[in-house]
Amino acid sequence: QFQVAESGGDLVQPGGSLRLTCVASGISFRVMAWHRQAPGKPREMVARIKGSNDIIYADSVKGRFTISRDVPKNAIYLDMTNLSPEDTAVYYCSGADTYWGQGTQVTVSF
Repeated sequence: QFQVAESGGDLVQPGGSLRLTCVASGISFRVMAWHRQAPGKPREMVARIKGSNDIIYADSVKGRFTISRDVPKNAIYLDMTNLSPEDTAVYYCSGADTYWGQGTQVTVSF
């Protein structure tokens, strides 16, 4: 069975940093991505990685978020810096845009 699972969500103060982790099991996905959904808003793609270095970011996170892949661990990461309250959302990982995790909550607040 193919699965992805996120972890690392937390409460962080504005201006702070956080790392999210997504581990895939059962298969290595060539395309993996991070998405987020804030209350009352549609889900949006945050960052996508294809292979090792074919990467795209949403305009709202460019320069602040970094997606990376750890091939031996079959994992991807999302390093988030200079967080703002607008980044508060449930963050989801996807594999091949088909397999989704349960989400991890990121809250940016004092």
